[in-house]
Amino acid sequence: MDTKTVIRVAHVTKQYIIHHEKPTLAEQFMSARNESFFALQDVNLLIHRGDRLGIIGPNGSGKTTLLKIIAGITTPTSGTVLRYGNPVSLIDLEAGFHPDLSGEENIMLNGMLLGMSRREILKKIDAIIAFAGIKQFIDTPLYTYSEGMKLRLGFSVAIHAEPDILLLDEGLGLGDKNFQLQYKEKINEYFKRGKTIVMVTHWLEFIQKTCSRIVVLVDGKIVRDGPRDLVVKYLKGEL
Repeated sequence: MDTKTVIRVAHVTKQYIIHHEKPTLAEQFMSARNESFFALQDVNLLIHRGDRLGIIGPNGSGKTTLLKIIAGITTPTSGTVLRYGNPVSLIDLEAGFHPDLSGEENIMLNGMLLGMSRREILKKIDAIIAFAGIKQFIDTPLYTYSEGMKLRLGFSVAIHAEPDILLLDEGLGLGDKNFQLQYKEKINEYFKRGKTIVMVTHWLEFIQKTCSRIVVLVDGKIVRDGPRDLVVKYLKGEL
């Protein structure tokens, strides 16, 4: 493993088993039919420090599955993922939250799960609350929050954890237009600071502007991986 590598994905396959029940009387004595579906097939990927990597592909190509496996949200059926540094996922922003705890208590809990010390969280807590825009609700239980409020709080905690590696699903919905603008500005800050960013998106134009490297997934397999300009030409049929 070279010192520049922050994530190594080796021979990763993700298989799902779909259970088909037999509802009719004639078939009730027959066993249920199971069908296999491969979301990813033998995927190999090296991500280096400072990479701005965009993962693109059609619906059902395995993009979000790959991102979740890199994040550790789900496990591969086979293969391995090695991570170096402090990756933070902006996929499941409510992970680690407890509905009966207050917003402030959840900031403490979630921040520590993301690797922040108690002292660091207390130093940043006012900024986290202000960015999420939930000051008037900070002492109320999380179950009283709207989905948008919970997502904003999760994003605010994650971004203030100062991750080495940012894992981003571009399709994430984060509420009103004002907060979406804040969200985009914060992500752009990370691009400018040279952080390692791995992003799933359908938006080729955005990848062209922000990513230095593109991976193309089709039917769970990497069909192209290379510098942005060359892969864009491939996607446009110019290669």
